[in-house]
Amino acid sequence: MKYLIVGLGNMGLEYEDTRHNSGFIVLDAFAKASNAVFESKRYGDVAVVNLKGRKLVLLKPSVFMNLSGKAVAYWMQKEGVAQENLLVITDDLALPFGSLRLRGRGSNGGHNGLKNIDLCLDSDDYARLRFGIGNGFPHGMQIDYVLGKWDEAERKQLPELTATCGEIIKTFVLMGVVKAMNDFNKKKQTTV
Repeated sequence: MKYLIVGLGNMGLEYEDTRHNSGFIVLDAFAKASNAVFESKRYGDVAVVNLKGRKLVLLKPSVFMNLSGKAVAYWMQKEGVAQENLLVITDDLALPFGSLRLRGRGSNGGHNGLKNIDLCLDSDDYARLRFGIGNGFPHGMQIDYVLGKWDEAERKQLPELTATCGEIIKTFVLMGVVKAMNDFNKKKQTTV
């Protein structure tokens, strides 16, 4: 059984440690905890984790965020991953910082990465884990906020949040999206 776990973000030093790279941050932590190493491959950095007889292909797309679907579609086809075994991890302005929300399908919420995945898969019927980054920015400053670095209070909470995301990933793979939603969507995450 194969799974594709995609963390959305932007490649390049200028985007490291930014809110928009929440998906990359989660996958980096998950790979490290699993002793997996990312390698540069076609359309992204890829690592493989084996979990109780299941193969998890971790993907950090190297294409621009708004072209993420190209990388997702390529790796789903290359690895023969069924759409129900796809999980996309992304930042979300609509959720307070520290909130994590798993859904089995749904709207792209205006997120350009999810929009492109929907377009390339011709479907929004795939799981997504939304990593709340909050919306604490003045009017007109959304881009600066999203592409901005974590503040100190947020940065201190990232290890706990990424560890919880790792547990969500494992539950999704081993027990399914419904069990993972039931177990984790009700939990109150820490907020600043």
